[in-house]
Amino acid sequence: MRQNKSLLFVTGTRADFGKIEPLARAAVLHGFEVSFFVTGMHMMHSYGLTKLEVQRLPDVTVHEFLNQRPGDPQDVILAKTMLGFSDFVVENKPDLVLVHGDRVEAMACALVCATNYIKCAHIEGGEVSGTIDEVFRHCNSKLAYCHFVSSKSAGKRVQALGEAHDSIHIIGSPELDFHAQPSGFTIDEVRAHYQIDPSDYGICILHPVTSETNIMEQQASDLFQALKSSGKYFVVIRPNNDPGSEDIITVIDALPKSQFKVIPSMSFGRFSELLKNAACIVGNSSAGVREAPFLGVPSLDVGSRQSDRAFGVSITKVDAEQQDEIARFLQQNWHNRHPRQTEFGHGNATQKFIDILKSDAFWLRSMQKYFNDFAP
Repeated sequence: MRQNKSLLFVTGTRADFGKIEPLARAAVLHGFEVSFFVTGMHMMHSYGLTKLEVQRLPDVTVHEFLNQRPGDPQDVILAKTMLGFSDFVVENKPDLVLVHGDRVEAMACALVCATNYIKCAHIEGGEVSGTIDEVFRHCNSKLAYCHFVSSKSAGKRVQALGEAHDSIHIIGSPELDFHAQPSGFTIDEVRAHYQIDPSDYGICILHPVTSETNIMEQQASDLFQALKSSGKYFVVIRPNNDPGSEDIITVIDALPKSQFKVIPSMSFGRFSELLKNAACIVGNSSAGVREAPFLGVPSLDVGSRQSDRAFGVSITKVDAEQQDEIARFLQQNWHNRHPRQTEFGHGNATQKFIDILKSDAFWLRSMQKYFNDFAP
């Protein structure tokens, strides 16, 4: 195989960048030409201008595209991203485009790849959660040339969509590779950087649910009232920019600063160290059902956003209005560590990823797609 094949990673959020960064770093070390198409939340000052994190990666080329203005609906973001990405890839012709998960930017780029016969790999397809995220995720899988999935169950779901067995590669969740290693920071350095005074803290991340925008403010109000009543200190990371985020931010901005430290965004290394030392994590981020169980940190999964995505002894599921259940969780699980859970891998996804990319068979697969009937 020609080692210097070109890989183009698409990233639109701090979350998907944390998952694909280990893969990109490994690809650079093994002689691949790596570049990034940076768009979405990364480009927005109100969400921490996280494109700067991508720019700090050594030995990669970064291309930036502003695909939205505050308040743009998802269909407009989809259209803008398709136009910008189409112009870019037609001119630059990468050997492989890699998209992640369920964001609208990923779907736009996967669709451009499909219509231009450019190989596209979908990372972490086959997941189940709910709402529009799941629709986008399965669409991305159908548009992709191949799949890097996080678990056997995810692989079976992608196969059930009609995808060929030899196009599906189970590597685990790439971000766990990062969490399995030292973060590069001490917890004292992280606390000093973000001015987090107490050493005893929990983490809260609440994202909007696109099918529940009419009640997101109430859900946020209920959850934060329960956290406030507990008297415990929380580091709150602002939500993504999906519809409904402004309602959550309204509630967050009114929280007492003596009990809640609000951070717009956080580098992945610092977040890893913060999570490793947290008493618990609360909310509806995938970090609560994936990274936290891997690290043994107790998590309170709130609402429907992560429905059916993961289960485990370290995960407790509640609705936001269940004040007594939230209080009980905080009382019984604060700093209660659990054994490491490895449903989504052992922290070696990058090595599996590189081994696959070095295989001639991977690159020689036909791009002609057929529906493959799947018998479970």
